[in-house]
Amino acid sequence: MTAGTAVEAGASTAEEDAMRRAIELAATALGRTSPNPVVGCVLLGPTGRPVGEGFHRGAGHMHAETEALATAGSRARGGTAVVTLEPCAHQGRTGPCADALLSAGVARVVYAVPDPDPVATGGAQKLLAAGVSVAGGVLRAEAERGNELWLTAVRQGRPCVTWKFGGSLDGRSAAPDGTSRWITGSESRADAHTLRAQHDAVLVGSGTLRADDPHLGLRHGVAGRPPLRVVLDRTGSISSRARVLDDAAPTLVVVGRGVAAPRLPGRHEVVELPAPGGRLDLKALTDALYGRGLRSVLVEGGARLAAAFASRGLLDRVVGYVAPVLLGSAGRAVLDDFGAGTLSEGLRLQLSDVRQLGSDVRLVLRTRPLDEAGVPC
Repeated sequence: MTAGTAVEAGASTAEEDAMRRAIELAATALGRTSPNPVVGCVLLGPTGRPVGEGFHRGAGHMHAETEALATAGSRARGGTAVVTLEPCAHQGRTGPCADALLSAGVARVVYAVPDPDPVATGGAQKLLAAGVSVAGGVLRAEAERGNELWLTAVRQGRPCVTWKFGGSLDGRSAAPDGTSRWITGSESRADAHTLRAQHDAVLVGSGTLRADDPHLGLRHGVAGRPPLRVVLDRTGSISSRARVLDDAAPTLVVVGRGVAAPRLPGRHEVVELPAPGGRLDLKALTDALYGRGLRSVLVEGGARLAAAFASRGLLDRVVGYVAPVLLGSAGRAVLDDFGAGTLSEGLRLQLSDVRQLGSDVRLVLRTRPLDEAGVPC
């Protein structure tokens, strides 16, 4: 392919190394950029040496490319921009990144993932039309994994939904007498708070609220912006003393349409949704959360709620912390029945990552097959 007329494939070793660094930079902002993606950028000077870098810190802040250009200054002219996502071509809160790269005199742009957002896409073609050499798909799979929550949300038109559970090797979240603290070890619990911090919202049902009175904030030394706490409480029975109603983070209480809304203290909010058959409409819920700019939701409880998301086809990922303990069939199952009457109706998962945390094993899985580019479809 001729430079300036079509997007090339492949990159130099220096460009691939720069892309790995850009992916690292992007990951530092997980959980803070919605409704925008996480993006990292490294600028190489004309000699191929790094002269600037940046990442998108959040909506309204500079995009990764413009932050990198600001650190590089005149050293960017004639150089290469290496970025995890195709530079945008639209005017939003900030100007088009493609225009900023052109103004800086960048001679080449290397990106990992084409932008699937129909509003923002087109940067590669704008750069090509201006005579810039463009290469795409460089370390695409690695960059996609780092931006999986946002990419899934854009493709689905709703937040990416992850179910997190901690349980025994035989799939139990509590012993027959109801005791559950602590099935998993301290390493798993700390990692679960890191996972929580990477999501825009954390979601529980009223059953978990009554049984455990969870706080749903960030602990174990995990820093960052706490996610929006979402409680599904169809009948509006939440207690004004519930821990989720403190000042650590805002809370959204979802009740059934027509239910008398509970009076909540502070900055918390009540929203009504349809509840056909006595159960809140989860599709209406995900639509409402997406409309609020949320691109990722972590479902933390309980077994019935997780099964409801699975039965509606609204579950995208599963993160399981599995402890080396057996509790037997009398223990409380991590997942309720979701309608799989035979083996072929079971929800087959794709393994994405396995990691040992202390004595536990953390499994990260996807519920949907990948398309040819490696992105959940």
